[in-house]
Amino acid sequence: MYLHHHPFCPHSRFVRLLLAEYGLEPELVEERVWERRPGFLALNPSGETPVIVEEMAASVPGAFIIAEYLDETRGLALGTHRLLPEDPAGRVEVRRLTQWFNEKMYVESTEPLVRERIHKRYMSREQGGGSPDATSLRMARANLRYHLKYIGWLAKARKWLAGERLSQADLAAAAHLSVADYLGDVPWDEDEHARDWYARIKSRPTFRALLTESIPGMPPSKTYADLDF
Repeated sequence: MYLHHHPFCPHSRFVRLLLAEYGLEPELVEERVWERRPGFLALNPSGETPVIVEEMAASVPGAFIIAEYLDETRGLALGTHRLLPEDPAGRVEVRRLTQWFNEKMYVESTEPLVRERIHKRYMSREQGGGSPDATSLRMARANLRYHLKYIGWLAKARKWLAGERLSQADLAAAAHLSVADYLGDVPWDEDEHARDWYARIKSRPTFRALLTESIPGMPPSKTYADLDF
């Protein structure tokens, strides 16, 4: 199995966490989506990461589709650790929250943070590179506080974000927070419930690979790899 990804794409990180929970170790292929590599566009014409490719199978593009594909092909093997509940209401709630983080939180916060602070470092002027836009960053950080508060509210009311067991929703939220945490943009002192929940997620063996990722010339925040932050 191959995973076409970017190390600091939140959706790619979500899929990496999913694959790790399933016990799968894909071969990673880094994609710089702004370069619009023809071979990658052949796999996913939208030019977005992530995409997985299995031998003798068509490519599977996009975080939501990949999550559904993995549940359909491997979910039953996880038994009581399945990342989607068996009951319809539980599945709806997991999907609702997963969509919230992968769409709403992404658009309002993590996408502009990654674009302005990471991608622009490598993009040419023609590709949209240049100095970070201060207004975009200010809005993204303000929105991140709102999403952190919502995560804290969920974590206070439930054992895990969507209910009594770990689910896709937890992995999605953690993937987005991990990118913002690397950049030092998460105000952890503002919500202890969100911080404690994230500490549990970050301590899982499946999270370790993400914590080894780094950006040349941009070291992570002090809390990024600290399990007791």
